[in-house]
Amino acid sequence: MFTRIFPDRFVPVLLATILLASLVPVRGVAVPVAQGVSTAAIVFLFFLNGVRLPRDEVLHGIRNWKLQGGALLFCFGAMALLGLGARLIAGHVLPVPLALGFLFLGIVPSTVQSATSASSLAGGNVAASVVAAALINLTGVLVSPLLFALLAGSAGEIHGAAVLRIVAILLLPFIAGQIAQKWLRPWVLAHKGLVTLMDRSTIAIAVYVAFSAAVVAGIWHLLDTREIGIVFVAVGVMLMLSFGGAWTFGGLLRLARPDRISLLFAGAQKSIAVGAPLAATLFPPAIAGMVLVPILVYHMAQLILSAWIAPVLNRSPQGVVLE
Repeated sequence: MFTRIFPDRFVPVLLATILLASLVPVRGVAVPVAQGVSTAAIVFLFFLNGVRLPRDEVLHGIRNWKLQGGALLFCFGAMALLGLGARLIAGHVLPVPLALGFLFLGIVPSTVQSATSASSLAGGNVAASVVAAALINLTGVLVSPLLFALLAGSAGEIHGAAVLRIVAILLLPFIAGQIAQKWLRPWVLAHKGLVTLMDRSTIAIAVYVAFSAAVVAGIWHLLDTREIGIVFVAVGVMLMLSFGGAWTFGGLLRLARPDRISLLFAGAQKSIAVGAPLAATLFPPAIAGMVLVPILVYHMAQLILSAWIAPVLNRSPQGVVLE
């Protein structure tokens, strides 16, 4: 029953992280230490991502321009507009930082591991999924902050220090990983379980530190049951529109069914692995936790939804599901 409710084991890990941050948040002199540990873990995560992504697969996957271009357009175009719409509507009933979180959700890139796994389980084009997710994440490191600044207005002003922090924490470690790939990639591929554990531990640390700051700032006193319910409803609507829209968009592009499945997960999923460190660079600690609430809920819900629909897509005749 537990595995049916939470098909992806990372969902209860995120729930436990939020609970721990709510009960035992980082306070006082421990805050700079925790932030330093979180930053170091994020740097290591993006270094590992650089090591894992094979350059030859990127070059090969780029040739499938219809799928890759469609995934990029949906992730940073349609999803960004969806997030903007949700922010404008939610702004009338939710605190400003929380409403801003819906726009932030719309502009972050998609997952890599989860989207690829779901695509594989659904019978999609796995190689193309890896490349699509990787290209989206590489593009997102630079495009996501710019999109946020463009769509958020005065609330999205990005200072030079934030840009330098993004480059130093996210982009440079990835480039270093690409350079070190020749020597380290065989070890990384031989220890996939350990690397996955390090990935998820890094995400949990980033979420814990960010949410701790929100708890200390009084997030549970600022939000009532009605507002929390609004977040869940809004995220549910975004999930339906994003997954349904990505599937429909793939049909409009006349993609082959495996490519259409790849676009579905690469376009509609959103990455907390990039979202948490990006929020930490763009917002003050007290605000970052509040902004992360929508993407935390979305991320956990998308893992459950993907684990449910992927086997159905794999079993269903062409054109039956999500039409």
